[in-house]
Amino acid sequence: MSVYKRPGQAEYSYDFRYRRQRFSGSTGCTTKREAEKFLEDEKRRVKALQFDASKPLVLKAAIAQYWNEVGSHHQNSDDTLRSLGWLQDQIGAQTLISTISDATIAKAIAKRRGEDVSPATVNRTVTQPMRALLRRARRTWKQTVQDIEWKDHFLKEPQERIREATADEEATFMAKIRGDYAPALRFAILTGCRRAEIVGLQWKDVDFFGRQIKVTGKGDKSRSIPMTKSLYDLLWSLKDDHKTAVFTYLVKRPRPGATKGSREPITMEGFKTEWRRTKGRSGVENFRFHDSRHTAATRLVRATGNLKMAQKLLGHTELATTSRYAHVTDSDLLSGMEAAEVAPVALPDKTRNAK
Repeated sequence: MSVYKRPGQAEYSYDFRYRRQRFSGSTGCTTKREAEKFLEDEKRRVKALQFDASKPLVLKAAIAQYWNEVGSHHQNSDDTLRSLGWLQDQIGAQTLISTISDATIAKAIAKRRGEDVSPATVNRTVTQPMRALLRRARRTWKQTVQDIEWKDHFLKEPQERIREATADEEATFMAKIRGDYAPALRFAILTGCRRAEIVGLQWKDVDFFGRQIKVTGKGDKSRSIPMTKSLYDLLWSLKDDHKTAVFTYLVKRPRPGATKGSREPITMEGFKTEWRRTKGRSGVENFRFHDSRHTAATRLVRATGNLKMAQKLLGHTELATTSRYAHVTDSDLLSGMEAAEVAPVALPDKTRNAK
């Protein structure tokens, strides 16, 4: 069927194919009639966006096709859509992608840097999406694109800082956060999972018998995290809250399709809002939500001295990415060397002749 309700969801979802390509998502509608109207509008929109790949593409058409095939399936699809829209406005909707050059990319980067954002944000919202779009145009759609030196356009990002929560800070956060959001924060500190990985976690990904948790991270890459006793107890206490979503919140102000006192899956925006409020209530300074990821990794490396374990926990492709936590093993090495030293031995007189 083309429109349907997922278990536990108030809004209808849609699913259809056009020219052997699948399109699916939420309609945002709570009645079947409204959902069916949304579906017909979506089908018309998709048909209008189809292009003849044998002809030169303009940026607007290329972005629309990239969004349908790739971008709409990203975990942070809203961010992808905003980035693509910004690029279309800056480069020009009717610009032939075959004319996009190093100079075009450099100009867009300069414009974005002028908006007072970090190098990482520039890379993530300009250089990376344009590289992905043009590569797909060349490889999949067989379009002619210019040879762009992408390595010259990526800005150098400062080394990511390592900020670990102390035991007292963690206790403060847990005391100040809303009770229904506390399990999600505790899970973050125990596992080092990203916010999107936590929001998207479903019960089908939790194996109590095998004591494994499957999370899907950047690039839709999945990894398994062993379930410690603390994780087991935490998740087991939540198993009856919702049919599909692991982490939920208690509805206080009902919206269409929800009732006061019911449990609904936490959302990215809701989690961000509660974290921002918790930080303000806690009084803990210079701590971001992403630092919970650093906390989990730092504690693991300190306990084991094993960077490979931290790499596997965080889902890093390269050990070099995890090497920022090496300072922990260096510190432990120093402590170990000092502990291993025996009582000081007096050195002989430097002027004494050897016999």
